[in-house]
Parts: sequence; C-alpha cells; structure tokens
Amino acid sequence: MRIIMALDIIDGKCVRLARGNYDTAKIYGENPLEVAKEIEDSGIRYLHLVDLDGARKKKIVNYRLLEEISSNTKLTIDFGGGIRSDEDLDIAFSSGAKQVTAGTVAATCPPLFMEWLVRYGNDRIILGADFREKRIVSDAWAETSDKDIVSFISGYSKRGVKYSICTDVERDGMMSGPATEVYKEILSSVNISLIASGGISSLKDIEDIKSACCEGVIVGKAVYEGKIKLKDLIS
Repeated sequence: MRIIMALDIIDGKCVRLARGNYDTAKIYGENPLEVAKEIEDSGIRYLHLVDLDGARKKKIVNYRLLEEISSNTKLTIDFGGGIRSDEDLDIAFSSGAKQVTAGTVAATCPPLFMEWLVRYGNDRIILGADFREKRIVSDAWAETSDKDIVSFISGYSKRGVKYSICTDVERDGMMSGPATEVYKEILSSVNISLIASGGISSLKDIEDIKSACCEGVIVGKAVYEGKIKLKDLIS
C-alpha cells in the first residue's frame, strides 16, 4: 500500500484544516518546499499537494509552489484544489504534477471530467470523492449533494476511472480514525484503486486501511502533530 503525505497550502504556507473549515487553519510550516524536502528525505515518494486557496477561489492559485516543489524534489505529486477548467488542468500538469485530483468538476460537470479522463488518461486523472455522511460534497466542501459515495465512485469506475481519493470530511484533520467501514463497502462492489484520506491518527489506523484493501492512504495532521513519525511510515 502506498503511503502519501499531504501538504495543504494557504497563503504560501503549509497548513491543516479541521473538517474542511478554513477558520480552523493551523500553520505547520512557513516554507512548503522545505516541508516537501523533509518528506522526501524520510524516504516517502508520494505527495498529495492541495491548493486550498484555489479550492476556495475556484481556480488554480499556488501553481508556482507546485513548480518549485516538483523542480527541487523527486516526489511524485498529485495536485488538487481549484481545478475547474482546461486552463487550470494544463497549468497543473505543466507545473510538474504527475496526477491531478478533480472532485468538484466530477460532482458538478461529469462531461468535462470525462473529457479530461479521455484526454489525459486514467493514470493521470484522479477522481476526488469527498463525502460527509456518505453524501458527496464539493465546492471547497461547502455544498452537499444527494449523490451517494458508493454509487458515485461505482459510476465513474464503470466509465474508466482507475484511481479515487476518498475523503471523509468529518474526520479530516480530526485524527479520529478513518472511515474504514465505508472503504470496505466501496471496495466490496467497486473495482477501483482507492486511496483513503481523513482521520488517520496512528500506525494502527494505517494497518486497518491496508486490511480494507485500499491502494493507498494519505497521512497529514498526525505527522505534523507528532503522533506519527515520518520514519515509521516507511518501516
């Protein structure tokens, strides 16, 4: 199972939110490049880089930081936040993203998402599936739809999606344990490489995610708060 470190950006700084609430932003680093280098030095190879400014402004904002990190590390970066247009997507890839996560477009404009999937391929476009009480949320987690998380992911899997990052927003940044049962439910009926996100607080949580047959897990606040050491993620 892949271990992926989260690095969220607001105003050029490394932050974490609680439950997607911008008012709870806590700064963990003034220099995201230095944070990324520390992640790389630990032996971790994958970075989930989120443009929180972009998510709120509905367009890519922190692409220069993406470019800086991709140019100065060998991390494999998937980038999300504010990807709403062809231009946003082109900027993300040209700035060094290996993959791009699109959630709001997938939830609100399926034809555009499918156009991207066809154009760039299912190794490069990740389905963002953020949920609250098993309902899909979008627009920087401000909008809750009537779409069920299982049917949402299943529908896109049948149309060729290979990867999905699945985030329980109520657990995200809370270190309250992951939504393991939801991931098991999804994977019991859907053939997809599922990446679990939200709520990780311990190495046991990561083992539980692995037991659920997820392809990857995103870890963030637990590392920044010192509950999990980077070196332990590798071992």
